[in-house]
Amino acid sequence: MPERIPLDLLDVAVVRKRARYVVVAALVLGLVIGELVALLGGFLAGGIAALVVAIPLIVLAVVEARRRVWLESPKVSVRALGTRTVDLHGLTDLDLMVTDVRGNRTIGMLISGAPKGRTINIALATYSAVGGRELGILALRRLADGLSGAGDPGPLVFAELLVAQLRAEARGEDMPGRPLYQLASAVPGGKLAQRIQTDAVTRFVATLDS
Repeated sequence: MPERIPLDLLDVAVVRKRARYVVVAALVLGLVIGELVALLGGFLAGGIAALVVAIPLIVLAVVEARRRVWLESPKVSVRALGTRTVDLHGLTDLDLMVTDVRGNRTIGMLISGAPKGRTINIALATYSAVGGRELGILALRRLADGLSGAGDPGPLVFAELLVAQLRAEARGEDMPGRPLYQLASAVPGGKLAQRIQTDAVTRFVATLDS
């Protein structure tokens, strides 16, 4: 039976703590909005408004608290409300995605493919002005192995990127010397999320080999 390798960038305790903060904030915001609406439209309208504001935020927090990503080579799975699975040997689309939220840039691998054409975003690293956090050595190594076993040029390029990241870490490179940091930093600001297409990743990896 394949070994299950966690691919969660943040610790479970950190994710749950954030989710609790969101739930508390949702309840407070719902209460405030509900009281304001109740003053104008009555108790029933206020209660409905409170629920409309609070429930979506609470559901979002619960989903994030439950979210787990793992690799059972060659399959990557993510669990939230349900479970989605993508086979690394049956990929139909593969890109990098960079999100920029309040100065925190997260670079993830966006994979789509068999068996059901689902899409999973694997967060590889997150960086800010004061530091960063990267997926662990074992997780990157096994993910690179799974991609290289696909037998196609596209996934192989991404596998080489992850290997280059591991080599930079082994050499003791600071963050600016690591490939994932360089890619995340190269994306222009001003957008919440941007894709880095495979051809751009291929050109970048070629410069690492030169």
